Amino acid sequence: MLANAATPLLGLVDTAVIGRSGDVAGLGALALGALIFNFLYWAFGFLRMGTTGFVAAAHGAGDAAELRAAAARALLLGAGFGLLLWLLRAPLALLALELFGASAEVEDGARRYLTLRLWGAPASLATFALMGVLIGLARTGEVLRVQLLLNALNIVFDLLFALVLGFGLAGIAVGTALAEWLALGYALWRLHRVLAVEAPGPSPDWARLRDLVALRRMLKANGDILLRTLTMLASFAWFVNSAAGYGDATLAANHLLLQFVSLSAYVLDGYAHAAEPLVGRALGARDRGLYRRTLARGLHLAVAAGLAMAALVAWAGPTVIDLLTTLTPVREVAHSYLLWPALYVALSTLAFQLDGVFIGAGATVAMRNMALLSAALFGLAQALLQPLAGYAGLWAAFVLYVLARGLSLSACLPALGRRLDGAAGAKAAPAPRD
Repeated sequence: MLANAATPLLGLVDTAVIGRSGDVAGLGALALGALIFNFLYWAFGFLRMGTTGFVAAAHGAGDAAELRAAAARALLLGAGFGLLLWLLRAPLALLALELFGASAEVEDGARRYLTLRLWGAPASLATFALMGVLIGLARTGEVLRVQLLLNALNIVFDLLFALVLGFGLAGIAVGTALAEWLALGYALWRLHRVLAVEAPGPSPDWARLRDLVALRRMLKANGDILLRTLTMLASFAWFVNSAAGYGDATLAANHLLLQFVSLSAYVLDGYAHAAEPLVGRALGARDRGLYRRTLARGLHLAVAAGLAMAALVAWAGPTVIDLLTTLTPVREVAHSYLLWPALYVALSTLAFQLDGVFIGAGATVAMRNMALLSAALFGLAQALLQPLAGYAGLWAAFVLYVLARGLSLSACLPALGRRLDGAAGAKAAPAPRD
């Protein structure tokens, strides 16, 4: 949870520095550039999620050579995608800015920010993969250390390049990219120390690393997760775009209400991340008892946390809304519809926790298929409920969407149990697959 909470601090620090030292155009350029980066890097989240199951299964099976090879494949894949983004930085910036309408001054600043920030893409995406390795080994304390160092370096470089040296927005971009490279170096050092304990031996095992079957399996899993992530992004974007049709006040209030949803995700993802290595280890070691305990206790903790978060949203939400905005029309709309995000948080626990279970199991096909099914159900619910109840109907469809994600994944749980039973008599642990 602490590592998750450290993630959004990068953008917060950047915003504070420019917001207190730059102009309106500079802040707008940073906001636009950060928005594009959030979507871009979220799409590459498969580098983290697609790695965890492979590493945890190899760890559970006691296969040190495969564990090191899985870690090396993931790091090379992350660095390769990052290098591709760096090579395409100019056309990527141009394409991304074509999708948004902004003034020429804001677009020019955002373009400079994007092209400079993308110098850190290889380091950032390699770190995504490295996080997946550490989470797969249940070394979340190491993940927290890397995140804290990244944020500390980002603060120092922001102040140095943007304020002291006066480079402004360009200094922010260069400072963040430099922080990402230094954080990667530290993370690689920490990973080397962890692997020396968890998987001692020659590193890397080049014969395992060149295993094309294992590489194709990892690419297939990453492709499934990428499609799932894009489907979820499209669903969220559709929800926000639909809310925009009710006027500026409702759109602004919708943004505030979604902050409660976003905050709850960082909390609930902590339990999901904790489940990932345990599920992968149980499948690798064919330990049905560990699998059942992880599933049951993880769900109990996540549901309790989700209900507590929902109650907190309902109770403290009005005060938080009034702190976030002084605009009366926005306040009125947000207060009127506050119970919808509270309900969303309460019912989202099943989806979040089962995401962790299926990521740990490497069951990416089920995740992909259930994401597509849930998105289709969201579209159907919106078409039925929004004409009847307006903005409330839109929120009702959104709540049904996250509920459908959880229920559809729960319907796939028996297949994981059968997979565990089927592997019980095998001599070698299978790689994660559906």
